Amino acid sequence: MPRAALRELAHDGVLSRAELREHGWDRDAVGRQVAADRWACHGRQTVALHTSTLGEEAGRWRAVWEAGERVAALDGVSALHAAGMTGFSDDQVHVSVKHTHTVEDIDGVRVHKVIRRVAGELELLGLPRTKPAVAAVRAAHWALSDRQAALLLVMPVQQRLVTGVQLVEATQRVRGRTRRRLIPQLARDIADGAQSLGELDFASLCRLRGLPEPSRQVVRRGAQGRVYLDVRWDEADLVIEIDGAQHLWGLAATDDQFRQNAVVLRGDRVLRMTLVGLRLAPEAFMDQVCEAHARFRRR
Repeated sequence: MPRAALRELAHDGVLSRAELREHGWDRDAVGRQVAADRWACHGRQTVALHTSTLGEEAGRWRAVWEAGERVAALDGVSALHAAGMTGFSDDQVHVSVKHTHTVEDIDGVRVHKVIRRVAGELELLGLPRTKPAVAAVRAAHWALSDRQAALLLVMPVQQRLVTGVQLVEATQRVRGRTRRRLIPQLARDIADGAQSLGELDFASLCRLRGLPEPSRQVVRRGAQGRVYLDVRWDEADLVIEIDGAQHLWGLAATDDQFRQNAVVLRGDRVLRMTLVGLRLAPEAFMDQVCEAHARFRRR
């Protein structure tokens, strides 16, 4: 096949040696193009049909080919990026392989070994990668911190790459080595929002701190009708709002701000926290709640 035709087949300017062999370009033919400074090799299996820096998509193909074309798949953050997630950067390409596969170090690539592939986890067309729900759960297990893990679960749902229900289902199928309790809990919080789960957990935190039992789901009148407050202490005019992940989407944040403004204008103080934040830093938030209750409580 002529060089010009190969460019039409290339993935962002790169082809694997296996693909080149299929089209009549053996090792010697590739070597002659490299020696003539027309092409460049980027590892044992990846050949660029140019001598420029690899693009982002080309780097993803390279990561899969170098880790093992038939066994490796883009995974975690990198699979989410390939699916369209924005707003999170990572200087490495993440791929997963079965734990029995041996892989040498690859520059710029992080290889994760998984015990097994779960049924239906891989996209069947194009760049080998895991589907967003599985990728998000694995990204959370591989994250550098609990905070980063929560972010990598929230962002794909916010950006409509995966639903909360799909995320919960993935946590039941994908078992990582870290955060085995936290990740399913966060996924349920993201899927369910700030419903009774968050409010009951907050009441338990109050009891542990010796705070009196607050009123729940207090009704107030606002400019747009009834306003439901998650919890309130009458003796301190103190309101606590526990927001589910859905409060960050679309116009929900604006609606919440109007609601909070209406509550504050009627004399209440309002402290807010997301349900995910309550999971990650309960002690820090309860320190603020205790300080507010002590400061504003009527003697």
